[in-house]
Amino acid sequence: QVQLQESGGGLVQAGGSLRLSCTNSRHILSNYPMGWFRRAPGKEREFVAAINWSGDSTNYADSVKGRFTISRDNAENMVYLRMNELKPEDTAVYYCAARRMGGSYEWWGQGTQVTVST
Repeated sequence: QVQLQESGGGLVQAGGSLRLSCTNSRHILSNYPMGWFRRAPGKEREFVAAINWSGDSTNYADSVKGRFTISRDNAENMVYLRMNELKPEDTAVYYCAARRMGGSYEWWGQGTQVTVST
């Protein structure tokens, strides 16, 4: 069973930065496309960013474009989300997820809380 694990969340002031990390228990990250999602209080889970298996193709939600950067290190079995210029509306639980080529996201982490204060 694949288990994804996020880390790096916390409390930060508006305008600050955080870097989230995601790893997994079976070293599948180097083979699969990965994504970051978030769920804010009282809202549905939403897409944040995605990266292909090799790391040379990424895409972002409009709300984070230019502020967040997704990257991966397949040798270290890690996927990252660098978040700059954080805003209070970025407050959410952030999840990493993995999917097979051509499939839907089927493996999810437990989430890490990001809170941005004014």
